[in-house]
Amino acid sequence: MLKGFKDFILRGNVIELAVGVIIGAAFTSIVTALTEHLIEPLINAMGGAEVTGLGFRIISDNSSTYMDFAAVITAIINFLLVAAVVYFAIVVPMNKLHAVIDKQTGDKDADDSADETTEKELLEDIRDLLAQQQDS
Repeated sequence: MLKGFKDFILRGNVIELAVGVIIGAAFTSIVTALTEHLIEPLINAMGGAEVTGLGFRIISDNSSTYMDFAAVITAIINFLLVAAVVYFAIVVPMNKLHAVIDKQTGDKDADDSADETTEKELLEDIRDLLAQQQDS
């Protein structure tokens, strides 16, 4: 039983996942800084993020039963803005950097599309082989 646990822990994908979680936690400060110091000021300049009146109380005299739709809409918009910032400020430049590095190092994976046959060509080859087998 302990050998199985040891094998599980020492697998590469578990280690990679742990490293990814650690890097993700460290990366949080970058995303937070981008959103708090660049995106939120822009949102606040356009009118702010506080919206009231988009909800109702289930029990009129109990404030803890207030269903706040504005908070949900704001959270969704904030998520989309953060995702856009991460994508355009980090992912796109990193992909371009990887492409440049792959071309400089002559990495075969950099241009897979030129060497690969299309799905249609593969299906045509399979069809032709099946037809040959039926004829013989």
